[in-house]
Amino acid sequence: MRWSHALGTPGRLPDALGLAVRAEDAGGPDRPLDLLFTSSGAGRLGRHVPLLRPDALTGAYSTLLAYRTGECERVLAAFPMLDPPHTPRPTLWQELACRPVLFRLCAAASDEPWRPFASLTLEAVHPAPAEATVSYDPVANSLPGLPPAGRLNRLRDAAYAGSRRGRGAA
Repeated sequence: MRWSHALGTPGRLPDALGLAVRAEDAGGPDRPLDLLFTSSGAGRLGRHVPLLRPDALTGAYSTLLAYRTGECERVLAAFPMLDPPHTPRPTLWQELACRPVLFRLCAAASDEPWRPFASLTLEAVHPAPAEATVSYDPVANSLPGLPPAGRLNRLRDAAYAGSRRGRGAA
């Protein structure tokens, strides 16, 4: 997994935060699943809108766009689960220095509440050397039972195809 900042704002200024997750061999040998989450709201409309945050543990993350699960399109989300709840909340890095950080992964159609389907545990920070940096691609690294979907999917397909060409991976 990898954390990212959309704007690269300095210090503790809020930024749109990204959480990229790769599940190796999720679709069988050499078939990874990439899921990209962005800091967002948790409500029916807010789950589609990136939100600026001062830190990674201060709210929900969503895929912003939907995935097809069976006959329905659902947005996926990751919710930080701090135990016990902290006031004030520590930063992600402070929390990881003390203990693993748990995220609850959920899915919801536009007319549904969030339903948990998995958990994600972060245990430590390991900076990756530049030559080992993974390029996450939720289009090329999706699964037949969980493809990206929705009206904006053509834009997403074109953007990731351009990204693959740009880095020589197409």
